[in-house]
Amino acid sequence: MYESGIKERYELLEPFLDERIKRLVVAAEAETLGYGGVSAVAQATGVSRQTITDGQKELKKGGHIASSTRIRKAGGGRKRITQKYPALKRELRKLLESTTRGDPQSPLLWTCKSVRNLSAALTQKGYPVSHTVVSRLLVEMDYSLQANVKTHEGTEENPDRNAQFEYINAKIKTFQASQDPVISIDCKKKESIGHFKNAGREYHPIGKPEEVDTHDFPDEELGKVSPYGVYDLTENKGWVSVGVSHDTAAFAINTIRHWWSSMGSVRYPQATRLLITADSGGSNGYRLRLWKVELQKLANELGLAVSVCHLPPGTSKWNKIEHRLFSFITQNWRGRPLISHEVVVNLIAATTTQKGLHVECQLDKNRYETGIQVSDKALRAVQITKDSFHGEWNYTIHPENNLTS
Repeated sequence: MYESGIKERYELLEPFLDERIKRLVVAAEAETLGYGGVSAVAQATGVSRQTITDGQKELKKGGHIASSTRIRKAGGGRKRITQKYPALKRELRKLLESTTRGDPQSPLLWTCKSVRNLSAALTQKGYPVSHTVVSRLLVEMDYSLQANVKTHEGTEENPDRNAQFEYINAKIKTFQASQDPVISIDCKKKESIGHFKNAGREYHPIGKPEEVDTHDFPDEELGKVSPYGVYDLTENKGWVSVGVSHDTAAFAINTIRHWWSSMGSVRYPQATRLLITADSGGSNGYRLRLWKVELQKLANELGLAVSVCHLPPGTSKWNKIEHRLFSFITQNWRGRPLISHEVVVNLIAATTTQKGLHVECQLDKNRYETGIQVSDKALRAVQITKDSFHGEWNYTIHPENNLTS
């Protein structure tokens, strides 16, 4: 009869009890029954004898346990998946290694390494885990979702690459010490003008994103623009000419010309020389004849000795203008369709940073021809002095009739 009473009481209380209190309740029932109580309570409630005896031990320990917030005793509960499968992380790391892609022995073959595909591959290997477990393990292993990063600079690496950077740095310091201007130049990638999607996001009312064209076919009337920049390393100021024609040496030199008339001459009125740091290729490449001829014209006009230091081939990402000017321009117009020339100019001119970057911008409507041939005679007329260290990269062009050593 007493077993039926225990069962009724337990069924009434069970919905309101957590795991620990259930254990203590059945243990108390067994204690009051005395000898044979554990078996009787186990039969009446369906609770295992081991659970009841564990509860009896807790009751005997008294208030020390009662004041604890722990439901299960230390070490209780389901074991971690990595304890059950000690080799799990090692197998997961093997799947993540880039060398496994395309390996006939790899269950992933050429598939994307998503958490669900990784989960399926581990299950095939005898480790049945869900994609949520895989996601947690990846965090524990210091993995995260990442995009491709451009770091490979090509197979050809000049042995004097580092020495050239040191040479450029020393020359910059020399010019800055004498209060002479030092600029970094380059042309940003061409941008299509029109209602086209621009990478990045900006805030809009929920459900009301700015609508753009489905396809990025160039607008025949608006075409593309080439933002060519000049960055003053000393003053943290930039000038950008937005060209509507081709990126040529003439366009590059005309941009420097505009920078000097609008910004450079104001800041450096006593300057007798100018240092330009530039990439090795493009419209300002060191092999380009037209670049040197146009530089001669600039030197004559400004009355300045123009020194040039080219970054070693394959290192354009280290050009100062890339991460001190162009990167902030890209951030400023992210998520904004470049619908007109005016919008491009205004967005570039509005670019600022907390460190005081100031940018001026102007639309260059000139048309620049491509394919211009420079004769040997014209090249010989350039008043150029090559430096003793890599003269092809480092040289100075002097104003005509004013050649100095």
